Amino acid sequence: MKKAYKESNGIYGYRNIHKDLKASNIHVNKKRVARLMKEAKLCGIGNYRRKPKYKVGAIHKAHPNHLKQCFLTHKPNESWVSDITYIRTYEGWLYLATVIDLYSRKIIGWATGHRQSTSLIIEALKKTTHRIKNHKVILHSDQGSQYSSYEYQVFLKHHNIIPSMSRRGNCYDNAVAESFFKTLKKELVRKTIFNTRVEARDKIFEYIEMFYNSKRRHSFLDFISPNEFEKRYNDSVTQPKVLTE
Repeated sequence: MKKAYKESNGIYGYRNIHKDLKASNIHVNKKRVARLMKEAKLCGIGNYRRKPKYKVGAIHKAHPNHLKQCFLTHKPNESWVSDITYIRTYEGWLYLATVIDLYSRKIIGWATGHRQSTSLIIEALKKTTHRIKNHKVILHSDQGSQYSSYEYQVFLKHHNIIPSMSRRGNCYDNAVAESFFKTLKKELVRKTIFNTRVEARDKIFEYIEMFYNSKRRHSFLDFISPNEFEKRYNDSVTQPKVLTE
């Protein structure tokens, strides 16, 4: 139990610890896990509430909302979502751009920089284009100036990506991207100011690549990691079909 808690960097509560123990063939009642964690003073990180900013805004004239708050897909690389957030450091803000695959909720591309720029988003997207195999992908975002820029639109067209945009000022239209940033800030950034941008970037790398994608249990994925969820799909489509007489 303590090992599972340590490997989650002190993030998991008793429900996810119970899932880890079960995966390791250790069968114990969920209530007992909660009691033992309480006795050992092992506390997961809880949610904190923030009043949502919401209004019914205008639809983008050139790029309509193709998702319409439907975030379910049937296979990887059908629809992606992207957004930018900022991380506080003593050197100033560090901006983080991400691209998330809606099927597995995996962070398939990300980049950090000193400025909230179009080039930052394109840098994150360059890490995803190898996933496009002669098919079109929907990429949803808000109506920020970076996503409306000519440079960004040219990049999407060149890589067979269909732009989709939220209604102006409506965070729920891009809820999956918003949810990831909330999780990141709750589990990594909350109450922390990093000394340098380099330190912040290193911690973000560890969180995304070594924990979130590969280990973190996701409730939407039936409490397995994004990498494992994607792997199960890939295994299912590559297994040879058995012919029956």
